[in-house]
Amino acid sequence: METPAPFFDQPGVQQIEIGIGPGIPLGIKQVSNPRLGLGGAYGAWGECYDNASLLELVERRLNGFLPEEDVIDPASLGFDYRHHIRTLSLQEHLEVELAVGEQLLRQAAQSCGWEMAEVQGVLIGSSGPVSDDYTVQIARRAGVPEQAWKVSMHKACDGSVGCLHIALNPELEANNRLGVNLAQELLGKKVLVGGIEGLSRFVEFSQDANALQLFGNGAGVIGVIPGETMQLLAGMTHEVFDQEGVLAVRMYYPHSGERHTDRSNVETSLAGSNHIRISGLMNEPADGRPVEMAGPMGMVKLFVRSGVDVVSQVYSAYRTLMDNNGTPDRNIAVAIAHHANLKINLLKEKYLQKAGIPLDMPWLLSEFGNISAASNMVAFLRGLPMMQPGDHIMVDGFGAGTYYDVLTTALRE
Repeated sequence: METPAPFFDQPGVQQIEIGIGPGIPLGIKQVSNPRLGLGGAYGAWGECYDNASLLELVERRLNGFLPEEDVIDPASLGFDYRHHIRTLSLQEHLEVELAVGEQLLRQAAQSCGWEMAEVQGVLIGSSGPVSDDYTVQIARRAGVPEQAWKVSMHKACDGSVGCLHIALNPELEANNRLGVNLAQELLGKKVLVGGIEGLSRFVEFSQDANALQLFGNGAGVIGVIPGETMQLLAGMTHEVFDQEGVLAVRMYYPHSGERHTDRSNVETSLAGSNHIRISGLMNEPADGRPVEMAGPMGMVKLFVRSGVDVVSQVYSAYRTLMDNNGTPDRNIAVAIAHHANLKINLLKEKYLQKAGIPLDMPWLLSEFGNISAASNMVAFLRGLPMMQPGDHIMVDGFGAGTYYDVLTTALRE
């Protein structure tokens, strides 16, 4: 796999400096496909580190010592660069990420040809939000109407796909927990959906070598009109609690901390009159640090088996729908999968093909590292120019907890 240029150096990337601390570089790229009525914006912020210079940063964060056995080969996992920022105060981190969120929302709407006053929903996935009302704050700063629906989704790397799912699927259980069915509320309306992940802040105080080498900052937001530019065909959400805590993540968001064996571990609450928070229970590191994870093979075992099962069930429901619609020859054009690491995606693709499920899962995020809930949205935008009117797309999200949202959608004819 050829090493790409760093993201900031690529064509079409707008560079902005956020005037916090020493100045934080932010790069954003807009993408649109006018034939589909879809667009969005994605980017990263902080200094760009290639795999060699990242090791030096990791060693500094581990007090100058990284055992040889803990050094991984990020290139073999599909990652060539990561974006990190230097140590800031919590208030400075907040200001940086608010500036990032505001820019992403504005530029995503602009790529769709929308005025901010037209936006009627903002749904953001975030693993470790910098504040409880982050979604509300960035929407307000970007000029989104106060009465627009806001959703803060905290299901680790599955957050942005969970947002897209709740916006498209009126049958989803989460759409019936608070007496508000968001898919019905947002039908035919202009909605911004994405993931914004300040993972440099999140993992800064981690002593986990794997996390420090894999994660980085990144964000992606797409503009959709549910039922018009994107329509649900089949979808499924699934939970398999990570009993062993293979991927333990601190919950920087409100959650009771209770595990419910007879019902969902996801808590849905009204955080305001039109702000919904969806919080997933996590195993948390015992020492209170941000994240603790097994090695890459541990991640493979955690996500592949259940991931293949969920994708298989959604694909089966899709095939049944196509047969019932009298279009048995229709198939999925492309699957946009979370980029946890390349080995997970290749192994999942291999097992699915063995089961007779022909899905193309392209690798699209070499320049960012694992950017958690942002990765599906960035991957979608990178694939968007090649998508055709009427294409059927699968979006495959999965994250620690363990949470899965997989859905097939039809793009506008």
